Amino acid sequence: MAEEKVTRRLAAILAADVVGYSRLMGKDEERTAALRKTYRNEIIDPIMARDNGRIVKIMCDGLLIEFPSVVDAVRNAVSLRKAPREPVSKGAADGLGYSQT
Repeated sequence: MAEEKVTRRLAAILAADVVGYSRLMGKDEERTAALRKTYRNEIIDPIMARDNGRIVKIMCDGLLIEFPSVVDAVRNAVSLRKAPREPVSKGAADGLGYSQT
């Protein structure tokens, strides 16, 4: 039997989800879905790209993001925590906020 070469690499994974997503969806489903999409495009994707992140999985209101180093993952988590609760283009009383685990 031929021996297969195993390639290994180290990675840091960040798990994030929208705080209060079910409540917001219950309140206004269309607006919440639109906010989530805009938040991702305007806030999450640029921060993730800056920190060399790559989305591994999307689960409704959650994301798994892979980073090549722990430093990049922590920098991204801090930036997401400090990010505005909603995109600039969508002013509203209730916004989205991501929490990391």
